[in-house]
Amino acid sequence: MTRKRPTWRATSRPTGRRWIGIALGAALLVAGCAGGRQLLTQEETPRDVNWRRVATPQDRTRLRQWRQSWMSAVDRVKADGAADQLVSEPQLYDPDRILTDAGLAEGRYRCRMTKLGGRDPAAAAVAVRDWTQCRVEMSAGRRTLSIDGAQRLHGYLFDQDDTRQVFLGTLAFEDETRAMRYGRDAKRDTAGFVERIGTARWRLILPFPAFESTLDIIEIVPV
Repeated sequence: MTRKRPTWRATSRPTGRRWIGIALGAALLVAGCAGGRQLLTQEETPRDVNWRRVATPQDRTRLRQWRQSWMSAVDRVKADGAADQLVSEPQLYDPDRILTDAGLAEGRYRCRMTKLGGRDPAAAAVAVRDWTQCRVEMSAGRRTLSIDGAQRLHGYLFDQDDTRQVFLGTLAFEDETRAMRYGRDAKRDTAGFVERIGTARWRLILPFPAFESTLDIIEIVPV
């Protein structure tokens, strides 16, 4: 007995118009899942992105509460009797130390993270990490900041005004090969401000990070 192959009707194949409809529907579905935000990737970033439209609601809140984060961290440091460490670096640890021309230029830098206000009562209130390599590069028409180390950061820099840039990025651990997409995991998302505090000295402040501390301050100097 010979079986005949099934005969497909011509209408079973999507026409060019139907393909466009399917693609458009998929794009709308992705946009709906993203809550209307533009999700950043390392491969493609619009040149004219506004950070307020890109940032997650959580990160917009963290950025608004940066001073609260700073004061809470300082209170924890004082309670631990470690306030002298902050006094020894007035430029770095003064929340109001902000100079103009804050934008980081492309190039290689050295970075050092200080974690303030440890959440674990047994943890040190001030924890200064070793210097690591970091760099500012252009990717898809926008500046990116990448910081090496056991906890690596990678993200995009957005101009806010002459005294601050906004950093939106993600955290990657030492055994991971690439940065996670921003907006995918709230615990990996990072948000902060880049500020110039000296002639060739900047800091990145990260209020209310997801792990360990109440405030992270990353010192940035040219190589």
